[in-house]
Order: sequence, then C-alpha cells, then structure tokens
Amino acid sequence: MNATQRIMKNTAVLSVSQIISFIFIFFYTIYIARYLGADGFGILSFAIAISGIFSILFDLGLSTLTVREVARDKSLAQKFLGNAIIIKIILAIVSFGLIILIINLLHYPQATVTVVYFVALSTIINSFYSLFYSIFQAYEKMEFQSIGQILNSILMFSGVFLAIKIGLSVVGFSSIYFLSSLIILIYVLILYIWKFSLPVIEIDTIFWKKILKEALPFGLAGIFVTIYYWIDSVMLSIMVGNEVVGWYNAAYRFIYIFLSFHSIFIISIFPVLSSFYKTSKGSIKFAYERSFKYMLILTVPIAVFVTVLSSKIILLIYGPSYIPSVIALQILIWTIVFMFVNGLSSNFLGSHNKQPIATKITAIGAVTNIILNILLIPKFSYVGSSFATVITELIMTPILIYIVWKNQYTNLIPLIKDLPKIIFSSLIMLIYIIYFNDLNLFILILTASIIYLGLIFITRTLDEEDILILKNIMKLSKNY
Repeated sequence: MNATQRIMKNTAVLSVSQIISFIFIFFYTIYIARYLGADGFGILSFAIAISGIFSILFDLGLSTLTVREVARDKSLAQKFLGNAIIIKIILAIVSFGLIILIINLLHYPQATVTVVYFVALSTIINSFYSLFYSIFQAYEKMEFQSIGQILNSILMFSGVFLAIKIGLSVVGFSSIYFLSSLIILIYVLILYIWKFSLPVIEIDTIFWKKILKEALPFGLAGIFVTIYYWIDSVMLSIMVGNEVVGWYNAAYRFIYIFLSFHSIFIISIFPVLSSFYKTSKGSIKFAYERSFKYMLILTVPIAVFVTVLSSKIILLIYGPSYIPSVIALQILIWTIVFMFVNGLSSNFLGSHNKQPIATKITAIGAVTNIILNILLIPKFSYVGSSFATVITELIMTPILIYIVWKNQYTNLIPLIKDLPKIIFSSLIMLIYIIYFNDLNLFILILTASIIYLGLIFITRTLDEEDILILKNIMKLSKNY
C-alpha cells in the first residue's frame, strides 16, 4: 500500500467514525440541553469548558510527540508509553489539584463543584487513553481509535437516555461522562495488551527531560487553542451566570457540527490534492489555493442560510426556552467562514515546518479573545462574547494569509478571484430562502442547496480542474 493509499484508508476510517460519533453527540447534546434547561446545561457546559482549559496540562503535547516519534521508530513505543504514563499521572494529580483549588475559590454551589469534578476526572481519563491512541496512530491502526470513538458516543447516548428516563440531576449527567471514559480506557487497555503487549511502567528521568522539552512546543500550541475555545464559557459563568452559558453553548454546539466536518476536510482533501500534483513545481500553491476556494464555497452559503433561519433551527433543536440563543447563533455562525480558512492556513504552515509561527498567531488569537470578552461581556453578555469570537477569527485571517503569502506558498489574487461568484450565488440563494421562508425547513435546505450548487456550476466557480480533482477523490474513496 503506497502513501496515498494509506492516507485514503486512514482518512476513510477516521471520517466514518467521526461522522457516526458526531450523530450520537449531536442528539445526546440536544437531549441534555432540553432536559436540563438553560441553567443546568450551562452548569455542564461550564464544567466541560474549565476541564477543557486544563486538559492540555494533563498532556503537555506528549500524545502528539508520541505519534511523531513512534511513527519514525516503532521500537520506541514501549519506551514512550511506559514513561509517559507516569508523567501523566503526576500531571493529572497536579492539574486536578489546581481545579479543586480554583473552583472552590470561586465559591460555586456544591452541585456545580461536583459536576466539575466528574467532568475533570473524565477529561483526565481521556488524556490517558489518548496516549494509547497515539501508539495506534503511529502504527496506522486508525480502526482501533475509530471503534473507541464510536463506542464512547454510544455509551454517552445510552447513558443520557437512561438518565432522562430515571430523572437524574445535572450531577447525574456529569457522572455519565466519567463512567463512559472509564469504560473506554478499559477497552483501550485490553486492545493494546491483545494487539501489542502489556505496558511496562518505566521511570527514566533523563528520558523525561528530553521528551518534555520536545513536547512543550506542541503543548504550548494546545494551551492557546484550548484557552481560545473554552475561555468564553468560563468567563460568562463567572461574570454573568450559568443560564447565559447555556444559551451561548446551545448556539456554539451547533457550530461544532461544521467544525467537526472541517477537521475531516483538512485530514482528507489536503493530502490528496498534494499527492495528485506532487510532480508539479506549483503543487504547494495549488493545494493551498484550491483548498481555500473549497472552504469558501462550503462556508459562505452555510453562514447565510443559518443567519436567516436561526430561529427555526433553535426552536427545532432546543425548543422555546432557548430563544435567546438565536442572536448568538446568527453571530457565531460567521466564525465558520474564518475558522475554516484559518484552520487551513495554520495546518498548512505546520505541515511545512512553520509550527512556531502558527503557535504565535494562535497565542495572539487567545489573548485577543480574552481582552474582547473582558470588554464586551459586562455590557453585552453572551452577545458580546459571540462578537468577541467572530472578531478574533476575523483579525487572525489576514495575519495567517499574509504569513502564507510571505513564505511564497500562494498569490493573493487566486484566493479572492472566485469570491464574487460565491457571494452572488449565496445572495440568489438568500432571496429564495426569504421568499419561500414558510416551506418546511428540510425541504427549504434541500431546494436552497440545489439552487446554490447549480449556480456554482453555472458561474463556473468550479472549473475543469476542480471537477477532475473531485472525480479522482471519488475513485480513490471507492477502494476504501
């Protein structure tokens, strides 16, 4: 199996598992939000957010480093695993201690504190089995991780269904996260022992110093990313209250749908584009510019569609008690346009040994987001936080594009030459949506999508090379 075939095989396996997992996640999140209400959902979202911020301290980039080093030298698998387990135990104890200290200093009610403890323990367990996933990835055994992801989603869905059936409180729901993670850890341990060997615990302090030093750049990047994604919910909880966190996260969780597909897009389309044109001198520019165009083709109409129909979407998914989430969704949906292209640019820089630059820009984004939240939340509450997220992504977009352009990976004109056509097609779709707004939502989505895609082809936004690329991807995908 050559490199391109391995990419397609691993991408197919991960993509299928992510899609299946996300279907379960989408529905159990809706059930949780509807059952607990905005206040209870806000408590759970706050716990996930604060645990998410500390999650990088449980790992410090060790899992990423393990993938890279073991992929290069399989004989290092036991060495990395045996030492990293002990390091993670130490990191987990210190980090959990910090969570206990902070959550008690903030004087939250006991129920909120308990929820945070359960979710934090779940996050710690996730960190441990992610280390085993790193070994699986290094050996290109993506199917093992995929099964674990699907199993975890099924366990969570079943647990949420049972919790609603027997009428558990938000504390009971948080325990589901802990129990599901524990079962997955057991699954991963059994699988690793069966397919590889019994992990041998090792304490090599010289090796610790070496790998922690090498892992730190990955860890720093992770710190900035996690702060950026989770700090808004924590700040809203502290400054405004849990109900507002619930409204905000109801909108944000809907955005996660598209972010999940964005990660699949990055994993799959970019390597394939590069492999198709690996003999061409312009392959790097070609891959970036085509991927950039596809991101705009996908995200601009989605942002337009959701902005107009956000009230219908919120009512359908969450119910009348989440009507305040409508304005947050109308604002936040525009982050996907910038997040998609920013994610492409930062991943592109990382793949070309420019990770320190991408990390610095992510740090700028994290700091900017915190400052904007401090300024906007007191006056505008969750609406201010929504604007803070969009503005941050908007600021990062030209910076990232400039860095890519400066390194001669693209020209600016190809990035924007098809934008007028995309905007035109989206505006025609918008007029159709407004005029036929009374149609059933699903019929409206289907017909509006057909109109938009038709216009994309009529205006030749997708040219012959794009069609050839799509055909080649479909041919390769059929084999997997």
